[in-house]
Amino acid sequence: MSEVATFNASGTPVAQDAQAPEALPHSTEAEQQLLGAILTNNDIYDRVANLIGPQHFYDPVHARIYETAAARIAKGNLASPVTLKTFLEDDEGLKELGGPAYLARLAGAAISAFAARDYAQMIYDMAIRRELIGLGHDIAGKAQRAEVDMEPRDQIVEAEQKLYKLSEQGQSETGFQSFLRAVTDAVNVANAAYQRDGGLAGISTGLIDMDKKLGGLHKSDLLILAGRPSMGKTSLATNIAFNIAKAYNRGTLPDGSEGAVEGGVVGFYSLEMSAEQLAARVLSEAAEVPSEQIRRGDMTETEFRRFVEAAKTLESCPLYIDDTPALPISQLAARARRLKRTHGLDVLIVDYLQLVRPASAKDSRVNEVSEITQGLKAIAKELDIPVIALSQLSRQVESREDKRPQLSDLRESGSIEQDADVVMFVFREEYYAEREKPSDDKLEEIAAWQERMERLHGRAEVIIGKQRHGPIGTVELSFEGQFTRFGNLVKPWQQDGGEF
Repeated sequence: MSEVATFNASGTPVAQDAQAPEALPHSTEAEQQLLGAILTNNDIYDRVANLIGPQHFYDPVHARIYETAAARIAKGNLASPVTLKTFLEDDEGLKELGGPAYLARLAGAAISAFAARDYAQMIYDMAIRRELIGLGHDIAGKAQRAEVDMEPRDQIVEAEQKLYKLSEQGQSETGFQSFLRAVTDAVNVANAAYQRDGGLAGISTGLIDMDKKLGGLHKSDLLILAGRPSMGKTSLATNIAFNIAKAYNRGTLPDGSEGAVEGGVVGFYSLEMSAEQLAARVLSEAAEVPSEQIRRGDMTETEFRRFVEAAKTLESCPLYIDDTPALPISQLAARARRLKRTHGLDVLIVDYLQLVRPASAKDSRVNEVSEITQGLKAIAKELDIPVIALSQLSRQVESREDKRPQLSDLRESGSIEQDADVVMFVFREEYYAEREKPSDDKLEEIAAWQERMERLHGRAEVIIGKQRHGPIGTVELSFEGQFTRFGNLVKPWQQDGGEF
């Protein structure tokens, strides 16, 4: 292995002691040459921006020069030694290298434009190798220490998590980032929404009124979808999963990378139902054949043909189902990481939260649920995807006159409400009204009940009880019980055949 020289901030070689540890791989010259090329020809930045960022530079001063130049170029302004001098003349690190004169020296030693990409690749590769070395030391150090609360299995999951982040983002730990980078990311999100004609910043659920209220499903958000049994939580989740997978269209994203332009790849953890039962539900919705008829095989020839056609169409849908029962949260995260690495992953759905196991047994159920919700939020942030987790509600809903759920009904832990970015409740008043049928001899009450049933038939509500980025309120949806399908509700003014 070739020896790597150690440099100080000015780029001067430092004598190495025989016992000193080997220096981390880096090339000060490659960083200087690339920065010089960008300062003399700003167009070079566009060729290397999708490959390297400030975090890949070994010298922190070089990282700050690159970040400042990138910010000016992104705004359409010139980045040259003269324009950058204003922003960096008070930089202590730059003063050690000779102050603003160092910027002029960089520009003077610039490489030709055609070699810029090769230098950027070299800087990126060395940054990855440094991260790998650090990660290797960290894994080895933890493996040597015998800690009671850290089992080897947990260490493997943690190491896999860091390796995943390294392979996806070019760094295993992010740490602090400048406000400049955070602002740039926020502008890119707003631009994506603007490009869709002021539409959604996130992924469409396929339910128009819900999209308007939520602005789509946002990356790194944890959404809780809660309800009492038989309200249709799983049905709504499968509908959203199917709509997203069906709309999937791969293409080039604004940052130049490949990904989902519309719709997305969906991962569905079905901890309650088997994959086959879940598939039957999706097929029932797509083929418009009642799910109980599918189970019994009681279909007409036309219905069966429709069923087969729907199955053929769905074969190509990127919807992946994992029906392993009682998954620990650490395993759930590891499998999601693997899915994203192998097939891509844009939305993750967990049905349902109370069936996920904590990584280790806790002294109370409240603490266990807290660990699970925090784990789900961590997955959303790490994989940069929306996570929809279904949740049960406590029985206290049933004892109230108004059965509409509220945040205090969330079962077992306040952390569900605390960690979630959005909390939604599925509510079908029709379900409760059916069970309040008066006796047949009370004619007036029967007439009033029938009128109420007609008004409520085929209607459902999604109550948004909490939303970090937008308003709370109620979204009205249609519900076809025989196909377990939620849909867009036609408004009275749209009855004449107008669009909805």
